Amino acid sequence: MTDEELLARADAIASRAYAPYSGFHVGCAVLTHDGTVVEGVNVENAAYPLGICAERTTFGRAVVDGFGPGDFTVAAITASPCGGCRQWLAEMQVERVVFRNGGRVVRMTVDDLLPEQFDAGDLA
Repeated sequence: MTDEELLARADAIASRAYAPYSGFHVGCAVLTHDGTVVEGVNVENAAYPLGICAERTTFGRAVVDGFGPGDFTVAAITASPCGGCRQWLAEMQVERVVFRNGGRVVRMTVDDLLPEQFDAGDLA
């Protein structure tokens, strides 16, 4: 699957986001090494901090489906990921991230997207 096809999947799923407060619909589609595509959307909540980003919904669903860190090749997102989601992308060891930002399509590795990322193993 190409980056463009995966981003098209993210675009399509974004319409299913629950965003009654911001009106900002975000979709995420992640490709696994075995060719499975896992999709998710942002889900808002009236208690603002309780909302969840599309990336976190997607990875939560992927974990339920049996996937884990190192199983993901590409994540396609309809918007630039927030700082917290950049950490999720790092934690899940996604090889490449494709997203829209300012009308352009950006392709980056997670290391470029989040340099000096947090690693709990560094606490020892």
